[in-house]
Amino acid sequence: MGNDSKRILVVEDEIKIVEFIESYLLNSGYEVLKAANGREALRLFGQKEIDLILLDLMLPDISGEEICKEIRKTSKVPIIMLTAKSSDESIINGLDIGADDYMTKPFSPRQMIARVNALLRRSTAEEASVEILSFHQGDLVINSTDYTVKKAGKVTYLTPSEYKILITLAKRPNKVFTREELINAAFDGDYFGYDRTIDSHIKNLRAKIEDNPKECTYILTIRGIGYRFGGDLAEIHLKK
Repeated sequence: MGNDSKRILVVEDEIKIVEFIESYLLNSGYEVLKAANGREALRLFGQKEIDLILLDLMLPDISGEEICKEIRKTSKVPIIMLTAKSSDESIINGLDIGADDYMTKPFSPRQMIARVNALLRRSTAEEASVEILSFHQGDLVINSTDYTVKKAGKVTYLTPSEYKILITLAKRPNKVFTREELINAAFDGDYFGYDRTIDSHIKNLRAKIEDNPKECTYILTIRGIGYRFGGDLAEIHLKK
C-alpha cells in the first residue's frame, strides 16, 4: 500500500515546525492535514479518515494529553507525541494515556519519517488477525497459530512467558511499553511476579533472538521507561 493513501494529521501550533513536518511528509508521499489547536484537531478527526496523528503536547487551548484521551475513547489510530519535555515522567504519562510513541524536539526529519513509516506499516499487524510475522527478510519469524519462533531459519524454543512478551511487543511495534503495561498486555493481569522480573524474561529472550544481545535489533530498551520492538517488518500473513 503506497504512502499516498495514508493521511496524517499534524497537531502543532508553531508554524515553522508545521512547515518542517509537512514538507517532509509530503515529500514522502503522505497526505497532510494540519490543526493549530486542539479544537481544530478534534473537529478534523471527527470529519476525516485519519491514519496517524502527530500530536504536540503543548497547545494553546486543549492540552495534547486531553486530545489523546478524547481520541482514545473511540479510536486506536496511531498517535506519536511531539514534546519539548524530555523528562521520564512526562513521556510515561503520555504513553499511559494512549500514545503509541514519542519524539522529543528537536528531532531530525529522517527520524520522523522512519517513525511514521514504521508505525503505519506495522499498525496493520496490530489490527489484523495475524498468522505469521516475518522481520528482517525472514531473520525472525513468529507464527501465532502454533506459537513457534524461528531465528535465522531455525526453531528457537521460548518459554510461554518469553513468547507472550515477544508477540505483544511485535504486534505493537514502536509502542513504548512500561514494565507494568507490558505485564498487563502480555499476561492480561494473570502475572504474579514483580515488574522487575520482566527484565529477566527480556534478558533471556534477547539471548535467544538477538545476534548481539548488547546491540539489540528487536527488543530495545528505552532508558527510564521500558521496552519497545525495533524489528523491520518484512512480511505479514493474515489468517484466512
